[in-house]
Amino acid sequence: VQLVESGGGLVQAGGSLRLSCVASGSIFAFNTMGWHRQVQGHQREMVATITAGGLTNYGDSAKGRFTITRDNSKDTIYLQMTNLKPEDTAVYFCSANTRVTLFETEDFWGQGTQVTVSP
Repeated sequence: VQLVESGGGLVQAGGSLRLSCVASGSIFAFNTMGWHRQVQGHQREMVATITAGGLTNYGDSAKGRFTITRDNSKDTIYLQMTNLKPEDTAVYFCSANTRVTLFETEDFWGQGTQVTVSP
């Protein structure tokens, strides 16, 4: 399974970015997919998740500013980030859960994309 993120970059505070993550390589459908972020030296933090049926869950830092969406036909999720703040600066990782055997599922992770928000 491969997850490829894109859309990171440098933006000024108050600006917007849209991250994309394309999942591939599984013969089974992808279950919950999501975005997480990590600042060096800190724990990885859940930003937002979305189920195959479209149910969403947001971390406190994302509520009201970020929106996660999903296109199941493309095995792709998006994270629309608005009103970005310097504290949103982090590496953003995509995750996807999928079946690996008849009875087991596993979480897979992308390589991450850097988001930097300047003051």
